[in-house]
Amino acid sequence: MAVLGSLLLLILAATLSVAVAYDPLDPNGNITIKWDVMSWTPDGYVAMVTINNYQTYRQIMAPGWTVGWTWARQEVIWSMVGAQATDQGDCSRFKANLPHCCRRTPAVVDLLPGVPYNQQIANCCRGGVLPAYGQAPSAAAAAFQVSVGQAGTTNRTVRLPRNFTLLGPGPGYTCGRARVVPSTVFLTADRRRKTQALMTWNVTCTYSQHLASKYPSCCVSFSSFYNDTIVPCAKCACGCDAHKPCVRSERDGKRLAVTGKKHDANANAHGRGNGVAAAAMAAPLLQCTTHMCPVRVHWHVKLNYREYWRAKITIVNFNYRMNYTGWTLVAQHPNLDNITEVFSFDYKPVYFNDQLMEAGPHGNVQSEVLMRKDARTFTFRQGWAFPRKVYFNGDECQMPPPDSYPYLPNAAPPAAASLVGSAVAMAALVFFLMAYHMSMLGS
Repeated sequence: MAVLGSLLLLILAATLSVAVAYDPLDPNGNITIKWDVMSWTPDGYVAMVTINNYQTYRQIMAPGWTVGWTWARQEVIWSMVGAQATDQGDCSRFKANLPHCCRRTPAVVDLLPGVPYNQQIANCCRGGVLPAYGQAPSAAAAAFQVSVGQAGTTNRTVRLPRNFTLLGPGPGYTCGRARVVPSTVFLTADRRRKTQALMTWNVTCTYSQHLASKYPSCCVSFSSFYNDTIVPCAKCACGCDAHKPCVRSERDGKRLAVTGKKHDANANAHGRGNGVAAAAMAAPLLQCTTHMCPVRVHWHVKLNYREYWRAKITIVNFNYRMNYTGWTLVAQHPNLDNITEVFSFDYKPVYFNDQLMEAGPHGNVQSEVLMRKDARTFTFRQGWAFPRKVYFNGDECQMPPPDSYPYLPNAAPPAAASLVGSAVAMAALVFFLMAYHMSMLGS
């Protein structure tokens, strides 16, 4: 399958504080849930809810986001446009005109593409998939409309929902309290008139990899032209728990993956169930490896020229039940602020990649990066040519032990290692690959 892909280069200073947020490479990244009360009703209000992904390189993949909260009183959801509650709950106290949801703790999911137009609203109906802001700022938002009953009907009598939760699609996000903020101002289509919401409150959710998973979800391996040593991913880099299933043959992997995907498609056809169920349906089926990671990133120092050097990056998918669409790769290295060309993709400020297919013959993508040498810093000694950190889809990958890196042999010509200089601020190259074809089934 032809691979078209996106690659956005972004330079980030290494001095970013880790105390500001969970992610030192994206310290201000978060997902903000905004409620705009657009009108009052006899027993409540109609609100536009917008989910903005302000993270630089962490998207929400299929089966998508699930937003939950706890009502302050006995509120109900009369109707929704652009989303749906996963469980109606007990509405037996209503004699007619049953509400859409009577649960005190509703869980809301996006609608799937292709729903009737009268159920759609702007920025809805993408199956919960939410790109990162760094991938596609104009698409990094989802929205739905909710009509709330048995609630306050003025700014003073409305009680804000509490205990917000966000699955994206699994755990990892922690949401703060809802806070009233200045009302959102809107411009009309002709941009000649301003209107504003009657009331607005925000909820901020931040991500922690440690909350999302006990183990990393990817690992890194190294090799080089100047050393025969191939440094593999560390043993059990992503955990070797007995409950983690794996298969040794590609035939078994394909057979079991198809079974799992049929169940997942069935869940999608019925509204995807709740977020927890959807996550369980997508339990990974891995190829048996010593590292037991769903994804491996391999960095190969390929060539050395007089003024340039080249590295090859290969990403391999070992999960038979997952195609990674719109994936991102972040590599942190001091020479990535001097990129000259990226091979395998057309070189532009932004490149587009379709997807990383499931485990098998098509389950890998690769590219090469050509970098200009900086005489003050360049060297092949002490593993300098390898990245300091690697992230895949926003999660940090398990690196090999530093003492195992392929070092420059002592017998090598001194010219290659003679350009050692003072250390410079760390930079980061961020690969953003945004899919346009969102099929979850590979060929």
